[in-house]
Amino acid sequence: MAGRDTAAFAEFASARSAALFRAAYLMVGDHAMAEDLLQEALTKTYVAWPRLRDVNNAEAYTRKAITTTAISWWRRKSWQNEKPRGDLPDLGHAGHGDDIAQRDWLWRELQSLPPRQRAAIVLRYYEDLTEAQTADALGCSVGTVKSQVFDGLKKLRQALGTEVLLVSSEPTGMAVEQ
Repeated sequence: MAGRDTAAFAEFASARSAALFRAAYLMVGDHAMAEDLLQEALTKTYVAWPRLRDVNNAEAYTRKAITTTAISWWRRKSWQNEKPRGDLPDLGHAGHGDDIAQRDWLWRELQSLPPRQRAAIVLRYYEDLTEAQTADALGCSVGTVKSQVFDGLKKLRQALGTEVLLVSSEPTGMAVEQ
């Protein structure tokens, strides 16, 4: 790769790493694994850099690499040692501690979803991608994105109850409100 291309890639990686790390973390739920996932995705992007030509293409390519790699890791399951618990935490009394407990509860439920459902929900609501952008990142059709999101939200509602608002207009995308 020419020096100019290397500098452009380094600028892209520096500017977008925080946002891409957030997506990786939301996919795998573990800080160290998210770092590894981002590193692997950036390596794939670096190799493909001469073909990408545009930073917007590079970000979409990297998000797709994060998503497909996370799903691949999940399928292997060799990296995941924890098993989801069947018992639900006590929600306690309203207040700050309750809010934290509810967010933690939602986080654990999100992590218990199948990888493609979790990826679709993360990309649509945490990363605020359109259905078309999510489909591109997942390598599937828009209809598949819609069904994966629908099924994932249905499972979350079953686990969390119907009084919990899963999707809100907040910038963070997902919220736990009653």
